[in-house]
Amino acid sequence: MEIDNNAVVAALRNIEDPAAGQDIISSRRISDLRISGSDIQFTLNTTGMAEEVKSGIHFRCIEEIQKVYPEAQVHVHMQQGGGPGSASTAALPQVQNIIAVASGKGGVGKSTVAVNLACALQEKGLRVGLIDADLYGPSIPTMLGLAGQRPKVVQRYGKNKIVPLEAPNGMPVMSIGFIVDPEQAVVLRGPRLAGIIKQFMFECIWPALDYLVIDLPPGTGDIQLTLVQTVPITGAVMVTTPQNVAVTDALKAMNMFRMENIAVPILGVVENMAWFTPAELPDNKYFIFGEGGGARLAELGDSVLLGQIPLVQAVRESGDRGTPVVMQSDASVSENFKSLADSLIERVEHRNRTMGPTSVVQVERP
Repeated sequence: MEIDNNAVVAALRNIEDPAAGQDIISSRRISDLRISGSDIQFTLNTTGMAEEVKSGIHFRCIEEIQKVYPEAQVHVHMQQGGGPGSASTAALPQVQNIIAVASGKGGVGKSTVAVNLACALQEKGLRVGLIDADLYGPSIPTMLGLAGQRPKVVQRYGKNKIVPLEAPNGMPVMSIGFIVDPEQAVVLRGPRLAGIIKQFMFECIWPALDYLVIDLPPGTGDIQLTLVQTVPITGAVMVTTPQNVAVTDALKAMNMFRMENIAVPILGVVENMAWFTPAELPDNKYFIFGEGGGARLAELGDSVLLGQIPLVQAVRESGDRGTPVVMQSDASVSENFKSLADSLIERVEHRNRTMGPTSVVQVERP
C-alpha cells in the first residue's frame, strides 16, 4: 500500500484545533510527519489542551487517516511543544511572532503606538492580532471603535472559548475593556492578573497570525512577568518620549527584559511625541519635550531607534473617534507608522535568522 503524504495532510485538516478555531495543520500542531510503508508517524503539539481534549484529538487523527487508508498503522506522538527548531515550539503554535509593546511610565502614548503599529502591519498584508494587556487602563476598545461590545463565548471540545472581537480592518482584538464596563475600576491582585493574561492567550480562539501585538501596562510587574513565563516573546518594543524622565523610566523597563533570567530581545525603541507639528504649519517642528531621547535610550539598551512619531492633532482625534490614524490615507503621520512597521519587520526577520525559535522562560518571583 502506497500512502500519499498530501492525502494524510488533507485528512488531518478535517480536525479542528480547539484553541485556534481552525484545522490542526493550519495552526501548526502537526510536525515530523513520516511515512514508511503502511506506518504513519507524526508529533501532535498538545500545548494548552486539557487531558480530555488531547485524547479526543488523538483518536480523531487516527480515525480521519484510516478513513482514507483503512489498513494504515497510525502512531501519534503527543508532546508539549515541538522539537528544537520546529514550528510547534511556541505555546501558541498558530502564532509566528509575539511582540510586546512596553514603556517605563504612563502617558507616553504606548497604546497609541501599539494600535497603529498593529494596523500598519495588517495593511502590509500580514495576519495580525492585538491584545490589550493594560488591565488597569484598557484604552484599545476606544481607539478601535469597539467600546461597549462584548466577545462571544463558544464551546470547543466541551470547554468555553472566547472569540476575540474584530477591529474595522478585520484584526482580532482582545481586551478586558470588552468584559468590564468603561467606568468600572479594575482592582485585582497578582494571581488574578496572571489568570486573565493566561485566559487571553489560551482561552481565546486566535487564528493563524504572523504577529500578535501585546500592549503591556507601563512599568514592571506581575503582568510582564506572567507574559514572559506564559508565551515565547519574539521581542519587545520600548516606547518613550524625548524627555529625560521618560527615558529614565523606559530604561528601567528595558533592563527588566534584558535580565539574564528573562532575556527577551529588545527589537528597538519608538520615540513618540518626538516633535510637535501644527496642522497649519506642516513643515515646522517644535521640540517641546526635548530632542534625542529615543536615540539615547536605544544606545543605552544596545538597540536601535525604530522610528519617531510626531505629536500631531490628527493622532489624538483619530484615537478618540475609534479609527486609527494609520488607516487614514490622507494623514501624513500614517507614513511614520508604516515606516515603523517596516523597521520592525526587518528587525524581527533578523532576530529569527540569528537566534532561532523562542521559548517560554522561567522567572523566579521575588
